[in-house]
Amino acid sequence: MIERIDTGQRMSKIVKHNGVVYLCGQVGDGATVTEQTTDCLSRIETLLEKAGSSPDCILQAIIWLADMADFGEMNAVWDAWVPAGAAPARACGETRLAREALKVEIIITAASAG
Repeated sequence: MIERIDTGQRMSKIVKHNGVVYLCGQVGDGATVTEQTTDCLSRIETLLEKAGSSPDCILQAIIWLADMADFGEMNAVWDAWVPAGAAPARACGETRLAREALKVEIIITAASAG
């Protein structure tokens, strides 16, 4: 069974299938990479909770940066946020994001907590 949560015409914010939670790409508000990453991770936590999961259950993270020069700044926020001993498989690359002001987008796949 596939469960879709917060579904619109274009996408669902959450899709659950066979105990796996897939989140749509998340971006954050703010002027800096630190602000955007912090807000983005907060949004991820909210969606994971809504899906019956948590940061401890993240299996994979795909991170897109508008500029790889921001890698260290993003990682400082990420490293403080990831639960100790629960670092997921992760990839990070540079790409043009949907809006000029965006600096980071994170895509998460997680296991259901239950």
